[in-house]
Amino acid sequence: METPNQFVQWLRSVAPYIHAFRGKTFVVAFPGELVTAGALPVLAQDLSLLVALDIRVVIVHGSRPQVAEQLALRNVEGRFHNGIRITDTAALECAKEAAGELRLDIEAAFSQGLPNTPMAHAAIRIISGNFVTARPLGVIDGVDLELTGMPRKIAAETIHAILATDSPVLLSPLGFSPTGEAFNLTMEDVAVSAAIALHADKLVFITETLMMLDEGGAEIRELSSHQAEAVLQAGFLPADAAFYLQHAIKACNSGVPRAHIVPFEMDGSALLELFTHDGVGTMISHENLESLRRATIEDVGGIIKLIEPLEADGTLVKRGRELIEREIDQFSVIEHDGVIFGCAALYPFPESKMGEMACLTVNPEVQAQGDGERILKHVENRARAAGLKQLFVLTTRTSHWFQKRGFKPATVDALPKDRQHMYNWQRKSQVLIKSL
Repeated sequence: METPNQFVQWLRSVAPYIHAFRGKTFVVAFPGELVTAGALPVLAQDLSLLVALDIRVVIVHGSRPQVAEQLALRNVEGRFHNGIRITDTAALECAKEAAGELRLDIEAAFSQGLPNTPMAHAAIRIISGNFVTARPLGVIDGVDLELTGMPRKIAAETIHAILATDSPVLLSPLGFSPTGEAFNLTMEDVAVSAAIALHADKLVFITETLMMLDEGGAEIRELSSHQAEAVLQAGFLPADAAFYLQHAIKACNSGVPRAHIVPFEMDGSALLELFTHDGVGTMISHENLESLRRATIEDVGGIIKLIEPLEADGTLVKRGRELIEREIDQFSVIEHDGVIFGCAALYPFPESKMGEMACLTVNPEVQAQGDGERILKHVENRARAAGLKQLFVLTTRTSHWFQKRGFKPATVDALPKDRQHMYNWQRKSQVLIKSL
């Protein structure tokens, strides 16, 4: 942070997420490529921070490049069917060795505690064990996948008990049958099964893939599970990105509220995804996270926080909490994942068939994304539903924005009589009117 004020503003901006995430369960999964890229120590620091914020963290690691390396050392050729490894006895031994080495590397990363580092005073104790019961995948398309399996059951009660002690839990891509057999699993299957069984609040894939792009090359920031299914069916995603998206959809359709696919190429990508409005990856939710709706009394605090800076610099007329509480039925808000990012109020003058739109505000962090225009259309629809024929605004600084959206300059005499009597001649606000 360049200035103390920037630091304070940043800390305040992440506070709502800290409050919202406290006591929640996150399943965070990453591929073996992340370890190969040398990004494990930094990720361990970031996940330790989540634990320090009272977030319950379950970690699932992959091991594909490590298994491939072990196979190469033994001069054994890897075999695949539809992208899934066929695990014979030799490949299973390689998977065991890779998982063992990775577990030790992960435990070592969480044991960092040097002064003047993010891990100072952390004292994280990560717990692993035989928490995954598995079964063989069997024969698919006439191909026997041998010792390749899929999760049958996650020891959810045991894991929850461990998480309650503020210790993260580590799951490897291996599972065990009741008869004592070991099976090679995919990291993605283990992560999804764990998230579902634990009723996790978030599933986060920290991936080797790049940011998802649509067919036009634009970044895909947020999808409902239905939209994500349409993207999969369109077939334009690279195979590895589609594989992650397929598992994210499965998790969301099975009760996990949010799934995130976040490239690990950016330093601190997990924190940026979780603690900023736009994030740095793709978020999938069972329902659309953004809501444009009528305000309720619970929204008063969020509205006040949003409009206070504009009241301070004179852009908006000052409104006290009591006034907003009395007039809360006039307000509409736009919220995203429980945080209010925009608002506006509609004051009807039924006798004149006119309505005043006031207090149109959008958080500066998310301006230029069309939220202001969406709120305007929402208020216009409210006005039409109330039988109003015209909408007017009084503004001192944003007349051009409104004129671009169909408002035309007018005089004070064009306002309803009651509003003319309340006009503040000291502010000398411009009057703009739009026919509905």
